[in-house]
Amino acid sequence: MQGLSKPRSELPEMLVLEILSKLPVKSLTHFRCVCKPWSSSFQTPHFITKHRHNNLKSNNLNVLFKRFNGNTRGDLYYFSQLSTVKGQNFSIEDNIHLPFFEICWYAPVADGPCNGILCLDDGHDKAALWNPSTREFKILPQSSVQRPPLVDSTTFRSLGFGYDSQTDNYKVVRFVVNYFEEDSDAGLMFDQNDQVELYSLKSDSWKEISHPRVVPGDSPPFNSYVNGFYYWQTIRNCDFLILSFDMVNEKFSTLPLPQFGGTLAQYYLHLLDFNGFLGAIIYPREGTDKYFDLWVMNRSWSKTLSIESVPGVERPLGFWKNGELFLESSDHELVLFNPCTRQLKNFGIHDDRETMQTIGYVESLIPINGRSEHEERIIRRPAVGGSN
Repeated sequence: MQGLSKPRSELPEMLVLEILSKLPVKSLTHFRCVCKPWSSSFQTPHFITKHRHNNLKSNNLNVLFKRFNGNTRGDLYYFSQLSTVKGQNFSIEDNIHLPFFEICWYAPVADGPCNGILCLDDGHDKAALWNPSTREFKILPQSSVQRPPLVDSTTFRSLGFGYDSQTDNYKVVRFVVNYFEEDSDAGLMFDQNDQVELYSLKSDSWKEISHPRVVPGDSPPFNSYVNGFYYWQTIRNCDFLILSFDMVNEKFSTLPLPQFGGTLAQYYLHLLDFNGFLGAIIYPREGTDKYFDLWVMNRSWSKTLSIESVPGVERPLGFWKNGELFLESSDHELVLFNPCTRQLKNFGIHDDRETMQTIGYVESLIPINGRSEHEERIIRRPAVGGSN
């Protein structure tokens, strides 16, 4: 007598997708091959949103580390993907080289993240969007915005990147400076005209928008995207201000700096996203025995955190989980500082210049209508033995 086969039990489809939405992007990429319904489900707005919310809720952060090579001019800057698995002490998983920016000094400049997406630019006319989780890369088109007549040269600066929640769109705003050559009795002179242009991912095109009549200053990490707004430091009539751009209504406005009792000639001020609010880390320019104050804007500025006298460090690089702070040491190494225990962890990751940048981001499946890293010749080199 043949044994009776046990009935096969199947989980409800919604429960299966709920479980899958809690997995890393790398696992989902493999599971796309399991069956076509799964592959299709992973691309739906509902699943993409659910997956991102689960990562946010679990605080599943990943870290990219921008660093300097210095060996050849054609391959100066690259990114290292750091392991965030507990106990691995941020060892390097992959070193990522982007040939699109290979002949550009100090490039790429990384802006973001915004919903797991980065905007990269070279400070000139090259810009791209990158989702390091899905490994999708999109080169932005050349601007079609008309320049004034008789322009001799054009430069691009002060790029900002963010998300328009009203239209579910990603936007890039940048300032354009047009130069004119003029002959005079005193010799060759230059004049300039400023424009602002805005890129929309949905239309894949640029348009001109109104200029705020103030020009932002420093590049990231001094500036930041926070909850629908992009913020830059700027100056107007000898007063330092913060310039903001609303990604929904595409308007500029200004707000004051925190009243921290000093000047920007004496202190650095880094803008950042702190739990969905605009934050500013302020610290002295001189010395390697640094202290850091965190100010947060919630209707008005208030000092939220003070970290006293951390020896042997140059500057902050950004917050990590549980209020820990990434710092660059005076020896140009990546360290993590715990304000509660005042313990410094050194991970042995070294950089050759004071240009390192940490980018903490939450994985996302959000598409950017680009091509794969492989198609764009982006090179990921696994670190041999976790070498730093």
